[in-house]
Amino acid sequence: MSDAPKSDPPASQAAAFALDIPPILEPYHGDRPPAPLWFDRALEHRPQRSRVDVGGAGIELLTWGDRGKPGLMFLHGNGAHADWWSFIAPFFASAFRCAAISWSGMGRSDWRDTYSIEGFGEEALAGAEAAGLFEAREKPIFIAHSFGGSIANALAAAHGERLKAAIIVDSGARPPELQWRGPPRRSQPNRVYPTLEAALARFRLMPPQDCQNHYIVDYIAREALHPQPLEDGSGQMGWTWRFDPFIWSKMDFTQAFDSAAALAAAKCRLAFVWGEQSKLMQEGVVEYSQRHAAFGTPFLAVPEAEHHVLLDQPLALVAALRAVIAGWP
Repeated sequence: MSDAPKSDPPASQAAAFALDIPPILEPYHGDRPPAPLWFDRALEHRPQRSRVDVGGAGIELLTWGDRGKPGLMFLHGNGAHADWWSFIAPFFASAFRCAAISWSGMGRSDWRDTYSIEGFGEEALAGAEAAGLFEAREKPIFIAHSFGGSIANALAAAHGERLKAAIIVDSGARPPELQWRGPPRRSQPNRVYPTLEAALARFRLMPPQDCQNHYIVDYIAREALHPQPLEDGSGQMGWTWRFDPFIWSKMDFTQAFDSAAALAAAKCRLAFVWGEQSKLMQEGVVEYSQRHAAFGTPFLAVPEAEHHVLLDQPLALVAALRAVIAGWP
């Protein structure tokens, strides 16, 4: 739906099944769905919140764990925000210095007049620097979901000598017949809803899918909203999405990004983890990525997960990430 945060759908694919997805949070009428103990405990491990200036834009930075430990940088997808990792990163914080950023135009980061793959890469490296991830004796590992995976792929090719590895979650190199240039361009600003309940009821995942873990969907939806005056000029406050709706209209495509070439040129280890039921990681995408990645690159599918693996199977994703990291000396 046009008002929902988007996370990397091919436009034709989104249109094909968007109407089949039920409103996940509408039945709760603004109340929080019940959550399991593990989730509440993870959120109790609150991150330190700060901002780092990158090219004139303030970039939201979340950190967990002690400086000096090996670093993990978590990168989110399109239209999302750093708190998509707030229930994942705490599982690693005892052994690692963990960090997550919100891309410019998303979360609590500033919006820009123009966006680019290279610019997002600079934000990721600057966030890692500010978090102290390069202070450890061991180089950091970047863990990136969806659109963030494209940035991590580009970084592995351009700056991979600075990284130990990049783990790409539900994103890969697309063969020529499956290429796309992002979601449809928006022409209208984000709608302002009169109540928090009304805004939550409109939240959808993109590419469209259901999610049985309603408590996670509720959490990320609340963190994606902020108060704003209603459009009727009454002066009363409503709620609207934090992300810049015009990101894809402002995206600089003058330097085309070749994901397959970037895989082949990676200067660090790579690993791929994806939802076994993901509509983006079709068999052709997985095979094409395997063909261009270095021999021995791990490829792991998470059962009973769609594109949003960290929402569908968060604990299985934690286990998969731990397994991949432990396998690298």
